[in-house]
Amino acid sequence: MRVTHRPAGLFAAFDDPDLIAHAGLVPTVRLAERCGLPALVAEKVKLTGAKNGAGTAADAKALSIVGGMVAGADSIDDLDVLRHGGLPRLFGGVRSPSTLGSFLRAFTWGHVRQLESATRAFTCNLAAHTGLVPTGDEVVFVDIDSKVKQVYGPTKQGASFGYTKQRGLHFQIVTVKTGTCPPVIVATRLRKGSANSGKGAASLLREALATVRVMGITAQIIVRADSAYFSHKVVEACRKAGARFSLAVAVRKKIREAIAHIAEDAWTPIKYAAAVWDVEEERWISDAEIAEVPFTAFTSKKKAFHTTARLIVRRVKRLNPKSVPEGQGELFGVWRHHVVFTDSSFVLAQAEPMHREHAQVEQVFADLEDSALGHLPSGKFTANAAWLTLAATAYNLTRAVGRLASIFHTRARTGTIRRHLIHIPARIATGARRLTLHLPRHRRWADDFTDLWTATGQRMVT
Repeated sequence: MRVTHRPAGLFAAFDDPDLIAHAGLVPTVRLAERCGLPALVAEKVKLTGAKNGAGTAADAKALSIVGGMVAGADSIDDLDVLRHGGLPRLFGGVRSPSTLGSFLRAFTWGHVRQLESATRAFTCNLAAHTGLVPTGDEVVFVDIDSKVKQVYGPTKQGASFGYTKQRGLHFQIVTVKTGTCPPVIVATRLRKGSANSGKGAASLLREALATVRVMGITAQIIVRADSAYFSHKVVEACRKAGARFSLAVAVRKKIREAIAHIAEDAWTPIKYAAAVWDVEEERWISDAEIAEVPFTAFTSKKKAFHTTARLIVRRVKRLNPKSVPEGQGELFGVWRHHVVFTDSSFVLAQAEPMHREHAQVEQVFADLEDSALGHLPSGKFTANAAWLTLAATAYNLTRAVGRLASIFHTRARTGTIRRHLIHIPARIATGARRLTLHLPRHRRWADDFTDLWTATGQRMVT
């Protein structure tokens, strides 16, 4: 590729008031309005008493923030992306970044809870309107996890050093997914940086499971989590909601004793990393094996919390060639163990790999940090908590846009959806008492955008 004109013959000017860079925001915001996001925020979020009018028009301000996040904004200043070019001709009620910053800083913890209630209801509407979470699948997985988001300002409220040894704020998310759809965020919570991973998990999980049921999902729910969430409170929350659990367990004394009682012939080889299929023996030759044994957990708690379920163990050989001299064989095998405590109805060969798929929640973290959660932009804790809630809403809205567009975009990363369907340049033309967006000719994803455009009740020029 090369430039076809000399510098002296090529000019640029920022002078066209009818150009826009994000034509995909039109069907996206239309979808948010159809699913009731502005109405829900107006109904539930009451920022009474806020100074300088910061609490007025909460619906317009919340949708301005979500719209900016969908377009890729990851800070308050970046929300100005909605006021470029001809976008003010297409959208009303867009607020300036300074106004939106004042709005976020007006939040108290109670207001954050109001916003969470509004966004949970919006997620249910979004799922019903777009089929974002299929209700016909036999099993639904709810994953809970947390991450420390590093921050650099020592004056940020709640920022402190936790297990990552970095100054940050610690947030939890809960997602729901099935075998045919990617994860959708159903609950979030921001905590101080030094908070334990499992702190407040049971209450957040109760809210998330209630939201999943409101979505119309009647299938069996399995809650998956890592060992930080192995507690009687989490198990109790699951059972009261009629859900099953699959929780990783740290290998401590009682767990080692249970593993030691597993007979050697009870171990089954499984397909694992670097496994090879032996045609003659018709089995996987692998360094990983699985087994299960009954186990009663939380025996140090009062009897009502004692829980008996299956302890699924995966053992993997510790292979370190550097520790074995050349030409010398292994004296005896040493295994490392990975343990899951579950009451799921899956057989052993299904339950163990099913739990490993919990790692997919890391992709949600990556998507969030590739967009709105690139920063926690405010010095005020509750403003960042509101930002986290709206970031999850923008994530779900982007996912819904992908689902309406095509099968490929249903499972694509949110960054891909933005590049293909949101970041589309267009020119606004006026005629016959209507506006027409002239989009690039020969755009590769034109058919997908057309499906999205028409799915939100708009028409293409024929």
